[in-house]
Order: sequence, then C-alpha cells, then structure tokens
Amino acid sequence: MTTIRAAGGVVWRPGDAEIEVCLVHRPRYDDWSLPKGKLEPGEHPLSAAVREVAEEADTRAVPQVRLPQVRYLTREGIRKEVDYWSMRAVGWGGFQPQTEVDAIRWLPIEAAITLASYVHDARVIRDFASLPPVTAVLALVPYEGGEPGERLAPLLALLRPRRLLAAPARDRGQPPAPLAELLQLPIEVEAVFAGPEPGRTAQERVPAAAARLAALAGFGAAAVVCIQESLIPGVLAALRRSWPIGSTDRPWGSPSTTTVGNCWLLAFNADRLVAADPLLGGDR
Repeated sequence: MTTIRAAGGVVWRPGDAEIEVCLVHRPRYDDWSLPKGKLEPGEHPLSAAVREVAEEADTRAVPQVRLPQVRYLTREGIRKEVDYWSMRAVGWGGFQPQTEVDAIRWLPIEAAITLASYVHDARVIRDFASLPPVTAVLALVPYEGGEPGERLAPLLALLRPRRLLAAPARDRGQPPAPLAELLQLPIEVEAVFAGPEPGRTAQERVPAAAARLAALAGFGAAAVVCIQESLIPGVLAALRRSWPIGSTDRPWGSPSTTTVGNCWLLAFNADRLVAADPLLGGDR
C-alpha cells in the first residue's frame, strides 16, 4: 500500500494566562488540525515540519521535542504517516496560500483539544502538554561516523543555535569547520568533550561531559556540541538519571540506546533532561 509521509508541529507561544498552541482551518475539509504537510522528495521530516508550519501557520518556529508519530487512513483510503515535533514560535512569516489554509487560531491547550477535528491531533496535543516546559535545546553531534556537513548543517540550523562547541582537534574524525561556516558560528574548543587519554576509558570522561551539557542547558543555551562519539552512550545515560525515577517517561517512550553515527536532539527543563531523540532516524 502506498504511504504518504508528512510532518508538522505543535507550535506554542506564551499567552496571557497560559501557553497557546496553533490550529489551522482547511475549507476543503472544513476541519481544524495541527499544521502539517507532505515531505518533498528527499526531504528530512524535521525540515518538512518547520517548512510546513511556516507555510500553513505563518510562523517561524524552533523544534524542541519529537512527539508521537501518527498513522491513519485518509478519506481517500491512503495510508498516511505524520511525524510531529513540539516547536516554539520565534517569529512570523512564510504563509503560502496554496496550502489551502484560510484561518489560523491560537488557543489554550484544552480549547485546542476541544476544537481539533481529529482524535489523533487531540492526542498529540495532550502528549505535548504532558511534557515539562522546555527551556533549552542542545544538539549532540559525534565526530566519527557523522553525516556529511552538507546534509547535517541545514538540519542543525533549524534549531537556531547560538553556540558551536567542539572537542580539541586531535579528536576530530570529521572536523566541524564546514558546520561552523554554514551556521556562521565560531568553534569554541572544550576539552571536556574529548575522547579518553591512552590507557583510560570513555566512561571515565562521561561525568564531566554530562555535567557540562547540563550546565549549558541550565544557562538556557541553544547550542550544537561536537563530542567524541564513544562518550555519547554514557552521557545520555547520565543525563537521563538526572530526573527522579519515572519522571522522564514520555507516553511514547524515549530511545534507550544509541545509533552509531547519529546526532541527538536534547531538550531540557533548566539543567534536567526532558527528551533525547535521534535526529537522523534510527531508534524510536
């Protein structure tokens, strides 16, 4: 069966009394739904989600946490899979009339759930509402086995990072210079993200690297961190332990293992991890 791939977001902004999320109206179906749209050929779902939010909701937004994937049959009987991210609205613009959207509404959570025309949209909004507030987003990028800069950098740019941190040059299996050029950021070298010295283990370096990431998040940093790949499994495990038992459990789960060469989208509430999601697919 043919499957349509699409992506979108639960876009939020501060309201007068509580946060508000965005729904869009499509006159063709006379429905209220989350902004979303089909992937273009070869397009990454995260890129599509940010693009579609701009085109349908007239909103520039920064991704934060990957939400549950929705699967359903369209009215024409075609299977559809939609990837969603929570997104913080940071500006306006990008609306495209050909999206068939004729109205946009910003509503408190419960009002949005009530207005949403589809059960699966209401469920995604509820899952978003179950998350602690996200105050910082970091991207964790491995040196060894990483994606080519020409594919990775545009994805990382969607996070609107303000800093690019990297281990010393001796640890670089793939220098971040192309990434720095595309992001227009200087490389801040930090030894805490380097691999182990000869005769030492990666695990010995994990506590300091995890503590540095938590500190960056605590200051509200929006950053890309290029780290020696062998540290990543231990760092993710250490950050997940920063919450009391059970408090980081999302209804749809968090990956418990890493994919070699993958990048990670880390969302924090203050210095505590909210979610860790692979940016290039893999674990779900």
